[in-house]
Amino acid sequence: MRLFHSRDDAGAAEPPIEGHVPGFDGATGWLNSEPLTTDGLRGKVVLVDFWTYTCINWLRTLAWVRAWAERYEGDGLVVVGVHTPEFRFERDVDNVRRAVAEMRVAYPVAIDSRYEVWRAFANNYWPAVYIADAEGRIRHHHFGEGGYEECERVVQQLLRETGREVDSELVEVAPEGFEVQADWSTLESPETYLGDEQAQNFASSRDEGGAYEAPDRLGLNQWALAGDWTAGRGAVRLNGAEGRIGFRFHARDVHLVTGPARRDEPVPFRVLLDGEPPGDAHGFDVDELGQGTLTQQRLHQLIRQHGGIEARTFEIEFLAPGAEGYCFTFG
Repeated sequence: MRLFHSRDDAGAAEPPIEGHVPGFDGATGWLNSEPLTTDGLRGKVVLVDFWTYTCINWLRTLAWVRAWAERYEGDGLVVVGVHTPEFRFERDVDNVRRAVAEMRVAYPVAIDSRYEVWRAFANNYWPAVYIADAEGRIRHHHFGEGGYEECERVVQQLLRETGREVDSELVEVAPEGFEVQADWSTLESPETYLGDEQAQNFASSRDEGGAYEAPDRLGLNQWALAGDWTAGRGAVRLNGAEGRIGFRFHARDVHLVTGPARRDEPVPFRVLLDGEPPGDAHGFDVDELGQGTLTQQRLHQLIRQHGGIEARTFEIEFLAPGAEGYCFTFG
């Protein structure tokens, strides 16, 4: 990857040319905008942001992307979000539409359910940012979190190339909720998928009846099921009246992509931390007693700790059948 290293003034080095924006013809629909074309965007600086709404890595970049869209729109910047789904329920446009509203994404969003825009860009990452100049030439890209100052300096530079007077001041953001940056100094637990295709560090056994049994203790970053579950290609699904997922983690935050298999059948749940209600360590999707209800398939924040961080055991107990679990992420 070639990175553009800039200075804090209008005389910054010129970003290299990395090809042309291939366009958005493969999009299956649009939110917040009529379909955008490369010809229609000519003369504009374009920032293309690949995302999917359950991705914590993208969510932690959103405050900056949103701020750039708001600040530089009047100077000729167009931010285009390309929503390329990871999980099957993210292909549901109603789910994406709801996420766009809840996350205050006001810029145009291309729905890329068939991955055609993703492939046209030869992209492989959530999140991924591509920044193009007024002639449609890609001049910078960034994969993953971070790189915010560098991206904004490129935007400023390319806007100046169009004749705009843009000062070198950077946006200020105050992330909240999922958008709060990870505590990288204490993060020792990896993203962990629960389906049988990508599952790692799974510690459960099965009894004679086929139900899963969790061990008495979990090692760091091991996880386990307890109860009557079906492990599918990309998720686990609870069949019985009650079932648990446990994880031994080391991080400030615990997130789980989960939800009810059917929208009209909410699933109540309870979260425990080292066998006790989480108290002030609860995430914003549960209360101090660890109680919550699944009503949507999305990312849920279940633990956000304060103070010192050490290895602890997380458990979530679902109190009705139909819960699905996809992926743990941490922060």
